[in-house]
Amino acid sequence: MIVKKLEVGPIMANCFIVGCETAKEAVVIDPGDDADRILMELAKAELTVKYLINTHGHFDHVGANKRMKEVTGAKLAIHPDDEPMLEQLSQSAQMFGLSAENSPPADILLKDGDELKFGEITLKVIHTPGHSKGGICLHTLGHLFAGDTLFAGSIGRTDLAGGDYDTLISSIKEKLLPLEEGTVVYTGHGPETSISNEKRMNPFLR
Repeated sequence: MIVKKLEVGPIMANCFIVGCETAKEAVVIDPGDDADRILMELAKAELTVKYLINTHGHFDHVGANKRMKEVTGAKLAIHPDDEPMLEQLSQSAQMFGLSAENSPPADILLKDGDELKFGEITLKVIHTPGHSKGGICLHTLGHLFAGDTLFAGSIGRTDLAGGDYDTLISSIKEKLLPLEEGTVVYTGHGPETSISNEKRMNPFLR
């Protein structure tokens, strides 16, 4: 499995290219900005994009949806609770003194337990509300793409619209911590971590 991380946009959100080496199919998780950089990395790896997946609807994770969809023709997927944010990106970015293009509507509305297959890889959707109502994580053997649900030593903020601290903690404890301890956690901002590290070290989860 190919995993390529790019820090994109002024808020340095993590965008992930996840590819199947055999079939040369890929997904792009959280194309938040810098579409041309993402497209260049895909071309270097000779990967064809099947899905664009948003872990949640905040502008720093979805800002390049429009350009990526126009160029690749890939299907756009997000949880239904966050889909309304896609047509409000411009206003959301302005609140932070930034700019973003509104996104096209989703082609696929994801729910807990859904699976997205590309090549020989299957990503399972885990609905983890708390940072936003429609926040999701994506799990495949030994790998978790956590969006802004869980960070190394921290958790996603809960002071934005749709956020709720107790809900986020429940999502993490009930749905993520039971995963295998060696699972690598690819976070929406900052460095990778693991389930075992967060069980032992994360002060929010004690």
